[in-house]
Amino acid sequence: MSEKKTDGEILLDIRHLTHIFSFPKRVTVKAVNDVSFQIRRGEIFGLVGESGSGKSTIARCIMNIYRPCAGEIIYKGVNVCDLKQLRKNKRMLDTTRQLIFQDSSSSLNPRMKVCDIIEEPMRIQRTNPPRGSYRAEAEFQLYYVGMDASYLDKYPAELSGGQRQRVAIARALAMEPELLVADEPIASLDVSIQAQIVNLFRHLKKEHGFSFLFIAHDLSMVEFLCDRAGVMYKGELVETAPVKKLFENPQHPYTKRLLAAVPIPDPGRERARKGNRW
Repeated sequence: MSEKKTDGEILLDIRHLTHIFSFPKRVTVKAVNDVSFQIRRGEIFGLVGESGSGKSTIARCIMNIYRPCAGEIIYKGVNVCDLKQLRKNKRMLDTTRQLIFQDSSSSLNPRMKVCDIIEEPMRIQRTNPPRGSYRAEAEFQLYYVGMDASYLDKYPAELSGGQRQRVAIARALAMEPELLVADEPIASLDVSIQAQIVNLFRHLKKEHGFSFLFIAHDLSMVEFLCDRAGVMYKGELVETAPVKKLFENPQHPYTKRLLAAVPIPDPGRERARKGNRW
């Protein structure tokens, strides 16, 4: 499904993206099929759908973890699917795009202290820390995500799941990215920690104008956080719309089924809705 361009500067433009996984015995799976959408500067775009619908594959294509089989991914005017353009703009791409994984346990090096984890991308890119030293910058970023300096010398195993995810976010923010790709960053956290992380994302958008691709299966979080959303079904983007319009007037049958499965926090309305299904 293709989406028309709208007002506002386009930061990320995905055009007819297709990705196929090949397995032994000539088995292939088309994980993403002809997907097109755009993300504007300062926008949070939600991507929803059931497990296996292709959401994470799209994220990994955007970040050049996977090389798409077809289509284009234009980021800040650079086609990241073109190897020549990719090599020419590698530093810009490595610093202005950041990925936050769902599983912070596997995305953080268990042998590194929190301070070293946050410092690592800055050291790799040889950036000058705005606050004078890498440790001071790590402390600032940690404070920004709601953790104090006492955590700098701890290892990931000494932290809770929510704290590890905050460290992963702090590491991404240390590069001051223009685009954050968050691949189900709150799925493994309890509800109270989920709310804290989502509120942090809202703050980052409001105060710093970051753009987000927010991948989730929790529709209530998408409704709360995102400006627009796209619905993935069996590798295809079946519907895109502003979040309010999507929730009030879904067009595709799969979107309607997804929304119908979301419980309403009102027993009377929920019983009435279930009764209307029959």
